Amino acid sequence: MIREIRAHNRAGRNVNTGAPQTAKTHLLAAGVDTAAAARFAPAFSRSVIPTATTTGRVKLTRRSRKTKTVPVKVYDLATFRARLAVYRPKDATAAATFAAAATALAA
Repeated sequence: MIREIRAHNRAGRNVNTGAPQTAKTHLLAAGVDTAAAARFAPAFSRSVIPTATTTGRVKLTRRSRKTKTVPVKVYDLATFRARLAVYRPKDATAAATFAAAATALAA
């Protein structure tokens, strides 16, 4: 629980800087829970042109130190709001969460 609260607070701070952020960070800052943000971020960012592309490191296995540099798509707040206004998952509960987040950001 504390880990999730910290993730939401950190995401909110990162989005408030004004710098482009990943879809997952924007979703967390909008109030979507951590599991749903991780689940829907790839589908959310599909077919959206990113504001910029940066690089990030991912671990290749759980226990090794081997990492790989991968491209990461980042979006500014205007692009995120436009996508959030139209994106709805097929899952009814998640769709309601996204609708509530879109309404909160629009206000």
